[in-house]
Amino acid sequence: MDADLNLAEIPYESGAIRFRYTRYMAADGARWIRHGLFVAYHENGAVSSEGSYVHGSENGVWRDFHPNGQLAAEGSYLDGRETGKWRFWSADGAEQLSPPLGV
Repeated sequence: MDADLNLAEIPYESGAIRFRYTRYMAADGARWIRHGLFVAYHENGAVSSEGSYVHGSENGVWRDFHPNGQLAAEGSYLDGRETGKWRFWSADGAEQLSPPLGV
């Protein structure tokens, strides 16, 4: 990859950071492609979601968090598709069989 990575920070209306990720411009100059670490934040500043992109597709372990910082979900992606077993937790830390509401 010859492209330079660019750091993007997308804010909420309040000015707090909503998304932070690295990206590069497509060869045709028509769009940005996410590549590298991606972090989403709740408006209170706590991490909402984190994982990695490889040339525009989610890859590897991803984690989602409740606004209180408690882990909400954890699983893996391969080429943008969920793969393997995903695990879920409620906001109080109890493991669940299905995704908690709001995740």
